[in-house]
Amino acid sequence: MEHPLTPEERQIPIHGPTEFEGMRKAGQLAARTLDFITPHVQPGVTTDDLDKLCAEFIADHGGISAPLGYKGFPKSICTSVNHVVCHGIPDPGKRLQDGDIINIDVTLYMHGVHGDTSTTFLVGDVDEPSFRLVKETARSLDLGIAAVRPGGAVNEIGKAIETHARQHRLGVVREFIGHGVGTEFHSNLQIPHYYERRLTTRLELGTTFTIEPMLTLGAPEAALWDDDWTAVTIDGTRTAQFEHTLVVGDSGAERLTVTPAGECAHDLIASMAG
Repeated sequence: MEHPLTPEERQIPIHGPTEFEGMRKAGQLAARTLDFITPHVQPGVTTDDLDKLCAEFIADHGGISAPLGYKGFPKSICTSVNHVVCHGIPDPGKRLQDGDIINIDVTLYMHGVHGDTSTTFLVGDVDEPSFRLVKETARSLDLGIAAVRPGGAVNEIGKAIETHARQHRLGVVREFIGHGVGTEFHSNLQIPHYYERRLTTRLELGTTFTIEPMLTLGAPEAALWDDDWTAVTIDGTRTAQFEHTLVVGDSGAERLTVTPAGECAHDLIASMAG
């Protein structure tokens, strides 16, 4: 027998066919943006160069960058290099080096809704620990997505991710989590990437949200720079992140941030997990 929804669950937006169609289009463009930028992620390019290229691509295809101006954020994408956990600000003085890893986070707005996705790229030849970190972070996202089911508890997602991270001796960042997304950039649904026993909020059909695990080679705690955006690992070790926007369907989670062919930059990295 079904039990009544909690007050928190009643406040989670459930979108209809019109919003779904818009989110698919927004998600497709977000995925295409990451595919577009992939060949440009090379040693010598600046993070500001990457921002300008993505901003132009998004605008040329009818989208609006959601981060630009959001609570004062000054750029169109987030570029988080090496020990930067998330929300790195593109900088004309930050030039990528051979062996770096960089997460590029794209969120755009079109058709009244948002598409939010990110991928961590390998810059040139990276060392084995960094390669392992990126590979297993991509795999953790896949496992988190696989844990989604209609009527399932939110904490099943975090349990799948944290279990995988611990198996590979990787830390799970707790300060930043997945979130509801749709007509709002961030709605009230929270998706931790670690197991929280008390978080039994159920996922209903039509719920839209992100899963975006951030794993670390060292300590998982994060600190904030004076710019009030850039979050970094407290011990300076590297961190990786992958993200998809999802909707709960009859058979589980549908990835919305994929190209019309069902592909995404994340798949290039995830395939390394074998």
